[in-house]
Amino acid sequence: MVDYHAANQSYQYGPSSAGNGAGGGGSMGDYMAQEDDWDRDLLLDPAWEKQQRKTFTAWCNSHLRKAGTQIENIDEDFRDGLKLMLLLEVISGERLPKPERGKMRVHKINNVNKALDFIASKGVKLVSIGAEEIVDGNAKMTLGMIWTIILRFAIQDISVEETSAKEGLLLWCQRKTAPYKNVNVQNFHISWKDGLAFNALIHRHRPELIEYDKLRKDDPVTNLNNAFEVAEKYLDIPKMLDAEDIVNTARPDEKAIMTYVSSFYHAFSGAQKAETAANRICKVLAVNQENEHLMEDYEKLASDLLEWIRRTIPWLEDRVPQKTIQEMQQKLEDFRDYRRVHKPPKVQEKCQLEINFNTLQTKLRLSNRPAFMPSEGKMVSDINNGWQHLEQAEKGYEEWLLNEIRRLERLDHLAEKFRQKASIHEAWTDGKEAMLKHRDYETATLSDIKALIRKHEAFESDLAAHQDRVEQIAAIAQELNELDYYDSHNVNTRCQKICDQWDALGSLTHSRREALEKTEKQLEAIDQLHLEYAKRAAPFNNWMESAMEDLQDMFIVHTIEEIEGLISAHDQFKSTLPDADREREAILAIHKEAQRIAESNHIKLSGSNPYTTVTPQIINSKWEKVQQLVPKRDHALLEEQSKQQSNEHLRRQFASQANVVGPWIQTKMEEIGRISIEMNGTLEDQLSHLKQYERSIVDYKPNLDLLEQQHQLIQEALIFDNKHTNYTMEHIRVGWEQLLTTIARTINEVENQILTRDAKGISQEQMQEFRASFNHFDKKQTGSMDSDDFRALLISTGYSLGDAEFNRIMSLVDPNHSGLVTFQAFIDFMSRETTDTDTADQVIASFKVLAGDKVRPHEAHGGWQEGSLHGEGLREPVCGWGWLRVPSCRSQNFITAEELRRELPPDQAEYCIARMAPYQGPDAVPGALDYKSFSTALYGESDL
Repeated sequence: MVDYHAANQSYQYGPSSAGNGAGGGGSMGDYMAQEDDWDRDLLLDPAWEKQQRKTFTAWCNSHLRKAGTQIENIDEDFRDGLKLMLLLEVISGERLPKPERGKMRVHKINNVNKALDFIASKGVKLVSIGAEEIVDGNAKMTLGMIWTIILRFAIQDISVEETSAKEGLLLWCQRKTAPYKNVNVQNFHISWKDGLAFNALIHRHRPELIEYDKLRKDDPVTNLNNAFEVAEKYLDIPKMLDAEDIVNTARPDEKAIMTYVSSFYHAFSGAQKAETAANRICKVLAVNQENEHLMEDYEKLASDLLEWIRRTIPWLEDRVPQKTIQEMQQKLEDFRDYRRVHKPPKVQEKCQLEINFNTLQTKLRLSNRPAFMPSEGKMVSDINNGWQHLEQAEKGYEEWLLNEIRRLERLDHLAEKFRQKASIHEAWTDGKEAMLKHRDYETATLSDIKALIRKHEAFESDLAAHQDRVEQIAAIAQELNELDYYDSHNVNTRCQKICDQWDALGSLTHSRREALEKTEKQLEAIDQLHLEYAKRAAPFNNWMESAMEDLQDMFIVHTIEEIEGLISAHDQFKSTLPDADREREAILAIHKEAQRIAESNHIKLSGSNPYTTVTPQIINSKWEKVQQLVPKRDHALLEEQSKQQSNEHLRRQFASQANVVGPWIQTKMEEIGRISIEMNGTLEDQLSHLKQYERSIVDYKPNLDLLEQQHQLIQEALIFDNKHTNYTMEHIRVGWEQLLTTIARTINEVENQILTRDAKGISQEQMQEFRASFNHFDKKQTGSMDSDDFRALLISTGYSLGDAEFNRIMSLVDPNHSGLVTFQAFIDFMSRETTDTDTADQVIASFKVLAGDKVRPHEAHGGWQEGSLHGEGLREPVCGWGWLRVPSCRSQNFITAEELRRELPPDQAEYCIARMAPYQGPDAVPGALDYKSFSTALYGESDL
């Protein structure tokens, strides 16, 4: 990249140039005295004249093309003075007087005089060169004038080790070509004839353009053509001579060679500055690429975590109940797997995400980059909100599972109870309809009628006793419906059938009573003894049936107190058995007495007791059944008592561990809070202490694992409460996750403080002073403060704050408008206020060096002839050589892809090309890229 501007920016032109040349190069008059006087000979050597014409014409066009014009004939095209003035403006970067209108000779002479006066103002002594000779097309004078311009603006400022311009240029050539074989530069004529010197200059600066080892000294034409073509194609140096002109001349024209060589000098003089600019850009781009990788990693990790939360929440919010306890227990086991296996890695990812985000923001601040704003919906706050929603759903889900298991357990119990009572009732009602419909009373004797009436009364008594059972069956069915029992349809069908049958029995009973009562008027009383038996046997039989039902009744308890209550009730029942046994003996005695009287009086009884179906055999059979059920009930209650005692042990065991782990976690949280605001030792000491603290916390994890095992045993035992502790497993889990997150955040804060301290050059004493000041105003000792406390802190450090300045500072330390300022944000601000970093302006200046500060023609000025490209243009002077600002031109902020690939390493060049927007200026060239907008974007608009 050619950087003429950088190569010459230290020189200043003025009248003093006539004395001592810039940089110790001698005056222009001194140098002219060393040259052949242009008025000494009336004619030039024809070969030299040809070389000078070609070289000077190419040199002039290399500058005039920047203003969008050129010359064809050096004798003719400068005669009107217009292009001569334009040439001087281009190469000097200064404004010449306004040219005169008109095409008369006097106008041309005046314009040429303006140009000559400008040359003279630069300390150049014009020897025998007048405006009339130029206007008349005097070739000798015109070439002499152009040579004078070349000496002043292209050669005079070349100086190496206090030499004159010519000697400085020669010394530069000698040093650059010294390492090359067959090259010995001693002058500006014979030393250049074989072309190797030209090729050596190019190879020294751009070795990739020339294969020097393949050049032969005995092939000068090929050598010269190779150098001239490469210079024109890659170095933007126009071809000023033909190889044949040099080879076929015994002594090439020195002025032509010097002019040509000076173009090489200026082409390469800016190489070091371009390299420096390229290094700066590479450094900035490397930082930006690394930050972009961190941003991409954050975006991916945030997306994955949010996606996991998005998938998990619907699962936790799915509250569709299952039909059986086994299915619900499987869901509970799946939830345990989620808490033990799936969630802990996500907790670590969430913590790491916050750490990565804080580290990235710190790096961006240290490199003077704008803060990173994640994609919409992927802020740390968004992830925290999603996480909070997840934990809310999680808590509700576990509570729902346990309640649902309780509900299903109760449903199973109720359903079994319904089936048991329904079976007993259905067994009792079997055959009752047929009995009630039997018309046996129509042919019965009086005694039979009396017996039937008594039998029916006993049946009615029994029927009334069964009313409670039917109501219990209906009540259980109603409760199963209310609890949404999955087999409610069959329950309802069976219940309805029982109720319908019960209504039918009631109706049939009423009808039969009416029939018996109608017949009873004609019958006599039935034997009172049988009747007494029937009356006492029926309730006793009912009591035994109830007792058997109670002894077989299922029970469900959750505490030791409940089972002890059942055992106590059972003991009370057993205490009534002696009285019941005496009642049984009394009833059986009535039956025996009736048989004894009949036998003693020789009465033949017609079958069984006509007043009841409850025979002594039935009573004895049922009594024996009761006697068998009592020890079974004893065994079942004792088993349940043992189970509840085991459950109580599990409760106490869990409570004992939880009452240790819970306070331990709370204590550690408080200790971390104290550590984060204390100033014990250096930051490295604090970091080491925190990491040791973190290891001790991690080492405590087996205690939580033990607690999880105990909690699982409790859940498997279907224990739903624990009066021995206020800590639930959920409380312990949340506290543990908060503890891990807090210690990791605290370590990250100290690491970022170290990073900030080292990057900003903050001493340990300054860091401790910052911490002491912050702690003093951190009234609540929370590690952050509100805006009022922060204002007081700033005032204490010497800031004079108005509302506008304070609002600016708050936008830096609290970009998310949370209302709180952390210690990290405070030290970032304090370091940012006093530290110098690279800026967008510096990067723009570096790109400007690589791009060469291009210009393009603007609008024509009315004071010039039609077709002229001169206009008002840009007035400010620009020192230097190369792409210069000129009147009628505007500097453009663009660079081409070709220039980027040439000046930067491949990966960083492509990085820029991919991100730079096309340049949209009114005079952009194809492929122009806007480096100013790109540089501004690296740092944020506020930096400019």
